[in-house]
Amino acid sequence: MEKRLKYSSTIKSRPFLYKETKMLAELHLKGLNELELKEKVISQNIFQVKTETRKREIASAIKARLKVLDDYLIRKLLTTDIHTSKLIVLYAILKTDRLFYEFMHEVFSEKISGRDLLLKDRDFHHFFEAKRQQSETVAEWKEYTFYKLKQVYIRILYEAGLLKNQKGDREVSIPMMNPEVFDYIKDSDGNGFIKVLTGGRG
Repeated sequence: MEKRLKYSSTIKSRPFLYKETKMLAELHLKGLNELELKEKVISQNIFQVKTETRKREIASAIKARLKVLDDYLIRKLLTTDIHTSKLIVLYAILKTDRLFYEFMHEVFSEKISGRDLLLKDRDFHHFFEAKRQQSETVAEWKEYTFYKLKQVYIRILYEAGLLKNQKGDREVSIPMMNPEVFDYIKDSDGNGFIKVLTGGRG
């Protein structure tokens, strides 16, 4: 994980956005420039949201995520099987959100490698408490921020196909990734992200 990334809680209003990411990815591969993308997002309202603020917020989040993917991965996002496609979106989120990456590395991948396939409320509590102790930035956040982060982490994992349910003790699904994409990410980024994406299988 790039240490240059600062801790941020903006993910709480920027969830998985899978369908929306595919829309912008397709437009990117068609060669649309920034002005043309803005026209699609603002004037044509391709995301079907009510306010201009929300349109811009979604577009900003997705563009930041797409920037960490090369054209190969963007093409695969659109053409590979749905499980791998969703993992590519998850990979982009991991590369753009330090706290979520650390949660996946320290909690989720440990669940899989330890064969403890239930993600419990206390797992979130222990993780956030540890981060409060480690970071002055995180320590300043309000309790409601952690509540929202927990909600969106669960939603992201569920929509990515890595949780079977969102309530109670949540059952973890073992990630399945296309071998070609697996090798590509491993060769590009080393074992770190692959271990997080696939539960320690690097």
